[in-house]
Amino acid sequence: MTGHNGFKGSWLCRILEDAGAEVCGFSLPLAEGSPYKAMGLGKVRSVEGDVGRTEDITGAISSFEPEVVIHMAAQPLVLESYKDPVGTYRTNVMGTVNVLDAIRKCSSVISAVNVTTDKVYRNLERQEGYREDEMLDGHDPYSNSKSCSELVTAAYKRSFFKDIPVSTCRAGNVIGGGDMAKDRIVPDCVRAASRKEEIILRNPDSVRPYQHVMEPVCAYLLLAARQAEDHRLAGCYNIGPDDESAVTTQRLTELFCSNWKGAKWKAVGGTGRPHEAGLLRLNCDKFKRTFGWAPRWNIREAVKRTVEWYIAEHDGKDMTSFTAGQIKDYLEQM
Repeated sequence: MTGHNGFKGSWLCRILEDAGAEVCGFSLPLAEGSPYKAMGLGKVRSVEGDVGRTEDITGAISSFEPEVVIHMAAQPLVLESYKDPVGTYRTNVMGTVNVLDAIRKCSSVISAVNVTTDKVYRNLERQEGYREDEMLDGHDPYSNSKSCSELVTAAYKRSFFKDIPVSTCRAGNVIGGGDMAKDRIVPDCVRAASRKEEIILRNPDSVRPYQHVMEPVCAYLLLAARQAEDHRLAGCYNIGPDDESAVTTQRLTELFCSNWKGAKWKAVGGTGRPHEAGLLRLNCDKFKRTFGWAPRWNIREAVKRTVEWYIAEHDGKDMTSFTAGQIKDYLEQM
């Protein structure tokens, strides 16, 4: 698993470790604020490296000889991509090339999933959710680099992966305990609420398909397992919530404040900021129809569980067992 010590990677590692899987994670050094250590992930074999360097990822994959590869390592932030477009393309495009080429040279791999984003589409800010066969044309360097990652994957599939099922997953906006990235709404809420400061909203009317982190990571595992059994299932899939959970940033923040006692927010307008989409929705019928999948936690439950995780961490609780409890609660509903 690349990007294993990040936000989503930590949750996925916790699920796999609890299930008894042998996991090798490949990532940059652990970032400040990552939930990886708090979750007590002691059995994962961690390899430090950069997906942008061919020799790093090729060596890790050839040495471990995995059966399944889940590629999540990325520069994942829109605003950061405006500051460092070259680094963003290097990681997100050439990183994908390097991972796929390492898989091409490794005979043990029987299934692979490349995690991209809901922002790969040419966004016309319409009410209907985007389907998997629509145009890929992300607006900003981050979104566009992920569109490129999709195209790279498609080319490698046609050219090299006749006997290995490889899929891409375009997940909606993910929330959950442990995310402390810059310029993301929930981490911004947590930082402000922890300091008893007002939460500042820069785009209160922006609509996104928010979902709890357990939704996409379980979907990645489901896809990886099922396509290994039936190669015809490999493809491109949207992973997102039902329509009612595609809400405005303001609504998400109001739900956060209703679960975090004393939290308050205010909107601050301004000009000169880089472009960010105002409306984005996904149509996830393909994944639902193909795998009999459906989201388990709606937006209210997702925010509730997210806030509970951060409060538990703030109160010094054992986050290994607390996280395991949230995972258990979710899996019992599957």
